[in-house]
Amino acid sequence: MITKNKIKQIKSLARKKHRDELRLYIVEGYKSIRELKNAGLSIEEIFVTNESQKLDDLHPETITAAEMKSISNLKTPPGYLAVVKMPEPQGLPNEGLILALDNVQDPGNLGTIIRLADWFNVKHVVCSSATVDLFNPKCIQATMGSIARVQVHYTDLEDYLQKSDLPIMIATMSKTSVYDLSLPKNAILIMGSESHGISEELLNLGTAISIPQYSPENDKTESLNVATATGILLAEWRRSIGM
Repeated sequence: MITKNKIKQIKSLARKKHRDELRLYIVEGYKSIRELKNAGLSIEEIFVTNESQKLDDLHPETITAAEMKSISNLKTPPGYLAVVKMPEPQGLPNEGLILALDNVQDPGNLGTIIRLADWFNVKHVVCSSATVDLFNPKCIQATMGSIARVQVHYTDLEDYLQKSDLPIMIATMSKTSVYDLSLPKNAILIMGSESHGISEELLNLGTAISIPQYSPENDKTESLNVATATGILLAEWRRSIGM
């Protein structure tokens, strides 16, 4: 039986303050836990319910469905929950195709973007300090295990970009279509926040690019969801550079 103190500790990890203090976060779901373990991430504890496939090789603790519901962050717990140790911060990247996020606030969007980065073999995502926490439970859930293969960094984004020698491409509503450009193999692609786009101080640090809109001019669609736009741009980038 899981103790009351352990339940209290796990539930506290829903808040960033406690995640940062304990350097722990929660992952739920069989596939995500298996992928994190296969990738060599440090899993502290695994809990499964009586009805779940046991993950016996990972030595889980079996708890009741009611106990799982008390520690899960989901309305319908999948029956698998792991407490995972946060990785140590790594040095900022300076080569390859790098995705930079300026104040993205929705955890589902961040998680989806990390999953997209994994799909398109982008190894590094550099986030502004104001971007939503990577270890937010909703973000972790949306990554679907891709957090195991993509390194996510938080930093002063303006300072990082100013010091970089890589070409910088900024996703905006400009008239310069991504389909009309010769895209570099190594570059930084900046995506902005859902509500405000790219910060003013970043707009002059690179080349503005856009995804052309094909609907009628009087269409009231203002912009694409940031995760959707990221997927379109990364797909075109990989097609353009041939890898």
